[in-house]
Amino acid sequence: MSYFRITLVRSAIGLPRRSTGVLMALGLKKRMQTVFYPVTPDVAGQIMKVKELVSVREVEKPLSKLEVHLERKPDPGYYVEKRAEDVLKEMRQA
Repeated sequence: MSYFRITLVRSAIGLPRRSTGVLMALGLKKRMQTVFYPVTPDVAGQIMKVKELVSVREVEKPLSKLEVHLERKPDPGYYVEKRAEDVLKEMRQA
């Protein structure tokens, strides 16, 4: 079974109540929030009503909240090869 991965990309501030109502029905409250729904004509119709505000991908399985968070987390920018204590011990022994 495949799922829609729906992410709110643009804010609904200033839009008609119909658009904000559809977003609430989908469970999207904050920007960059992601929800998963099974592929059905009902959900596809809701997506079409707010297509300018959301990003949609079709995925095989829904991810948990933690998996979505870890997917978005950037690399630390550095990698530790050795701990400083280990380097000091090596220097003392030499």
